[in-house]
Amino acid sequence: MSSKEIGKFKPVISVSLIILTLFGVVFLQMEERRLGYVLLKVTREYRQVLESKKNKEIQLAKATRPQWVEKMASARFTLKKAQASQIILLPNPVEESRR
Repeated sequence: MSSKEIGKFKPVISVSLIILTLFGVVFLQMEERRLGYVLLKVTREYRQVLESKKNKEIQLAKATRPQWVEKMASARFTLKKAQASQIILLPNPVEESRR
């Protein structure tokens, strides 16, 4: 090919390069927007999980309160509070071996 024939293709090549560049820019912008939406969705899910965890921790704290446990023990299982005479103190085997 001579330089005259190459000179005829230069405008076509430059226009094609510009069009490809513009398509690339548009694609990257669309991908950036899509990733932004994905990030927003994941952030919302994360907040919901944190809120759920917080609620479960509150429920656990309420369920393990000594007053609530004692109330359930007396209401459901008819258990009574131990009297001082009913408590048996056992010696600690670790302390016994040290003596």
